Amino acid sequence: MKTNTIEPQRFRQVLGQWPSGVVVITSMVRGEPVGMAMNSFTSVSLDPPLVGFLPAKSSSTWPLLRESNRFCINVLASHHEEVSRLFSRKGIDRFASINWTPRESGPGIEDAVAWIECELHSEVDAGDHTFVQGRVLHVDARDEAEPLIFHRGQYTAL
Repeated sequence: MKTNTIEPQRFRQVLGQWPSGVVVITSMVRGEPVGMAMNSFTSVSLDPPLVGFLPAKSSSTWPLLRESNRFCINVLASHHEEVSRLFSRKGIDRFASINWTPRESGPGIEDAVAWIECELHSEVDAGDHTFVQGRVLHVDARDEAEPLIFHRGQYTAL
């Protein structure tokens, strides 16, 4: 089978046509809050309840989150664009300027649309990323909140 070479920039541009929500995955590691922004998040299975996301293999945050074996997926609300940008930056205290509350599996970002608390279920090699599956332990949501959407390289809302 012939393999076509697809330029990474073109691949990103075309796949950017697919709108996605934005989440921040958090945990407590050695007594400190840790988290990262992610837009490659999906539901995987109802029985057992599983969700998945794909951190880059170059991520310095995923190994820390993995260490705790539990994490909280915070589905960001439409007014959380700056929170998403904050959790995409490196070398800063991502929690210093946001409001959050402790949850069993990790910090819950205030006013998120939903919180999905998980334990690590599995990891699968996925090219330059890792496909992480979390077994869902607890869910909570604010039905009146609108999610933050990422589409064509920009933030938007419904």
